[in-house]
Amino acid sequence: MMRIAGDDGAGPAAVRDVIRDGGVVCFPTDTTYGLAVDPNNAAAVQRLLDIKGRGEGKPILLLVDSLEMTDAVAQPPREFESLAAGFWPGPITFVVPARSCVSGRITAGTGTVGVRWPRADIPLRLVSACGHPLTATSANRSGRPAARTADEAVDQLGDDLDAVVDAGRLPGAAASTVLDLTANPPALLREGPVPYRDLARFLGGRIRRRPA
Repeated sequence: MMRIAGDDGAGPAAVRDVIRDGGVVCFPTDTTYGLAVDPNNAAAVQRLLDIKGRGEGKPILLLVDSLEMTDAVAQPPREFESLAAGFWPGPITFVVPARSCVSGRITAGTGTVGVRWPRADIPLRLVSACGHPLTATSANRSGRPAARTADEAVDQLGDDLDAVVDAGRLPGAAASTVLDLTANPPALLREGPVPYRDLARFLGGRIRRRPA
């Protein structure tokens, strides 16, 4: 397993090479440590699911570094552009219709995809180095706590990882807010760092919470 310091300037290129070879990389996001693979590599995505011990019934989040990269995998509805301008980069995931090029393993057969443009420097540099979206599902076995340090991720996943980007302990931010823009009105699926009240104010009240 390759271990890369978060401040290593050569790290993004090393991660790019691992990803291109179908590898699985543990890296810090702006919330917890996540697992990155090339979402267009079916074998890599299957490895990711196997490592987490997770079935194919849950969609996998994608990180992007621009609206252009979002457009390559998604067909966002009309609300998206203004919401992205107001809240991206930041800890909010938008669920939007997926383009046909996105694997069913990523969408879990829903026809939708969750996309997030993070604010944190390391994930942005990794996505930019690869030149395409990266998966960012949490770096833990399904049902176990999310990893706040690289060592916690390695304790759970160990030799299943091909590389680890170590940025120390993350500050313990809540998991990203998730807003479903395929619903009418948009539905808050998970409240996180971007609260319901801010979204409700921005959308003029045109929002609902997911039913209990």
